[in-house]
Amino acid sequence: MNVENIQSQMRKGVLEYCILSIIKNGEAYPGDIIEEMKSAGLNLFEGTLYPLLNRLKNAEILSYRWVESTTGPPRKYFSLTEKGLAFYELLESTWKELSGSVEILISKTNKETPNTEL
Repeated sequence: MNVENIQSQMRKGVLEYCILSIIKNGEAYPGDIIEEMKSAGLNLFEGTLYPLLNRLKNAEILSYRWVESTTGPPRKYFSLTEKGLAFYELLESTWKELSGSVEILISKTNKETPNTEL
């Protein structure tokens, strides 16, 4: 069984929620999103982020605005729409329910497993 594949699928499953949680805190530039994800121990690449941001924008979850930059081309800053905030709240509720259930299961399983080490 390929553990790396399973780990990758688990990360992909929470990627949108993590990105939206960053944007929920205020407008975000994609480079800042990548840095914040990395600082949390989650590597995210531009080739993954930009298509996801575009899909969320097309679904009216995100909006963006252009901001002029003194050091280069204008930058696109993303923010949640009202629809996006409602979507985020659903994801947050789902995450809390899922992670809580998994934690209960893991805790219960760990308590029931006898320690055979002496």
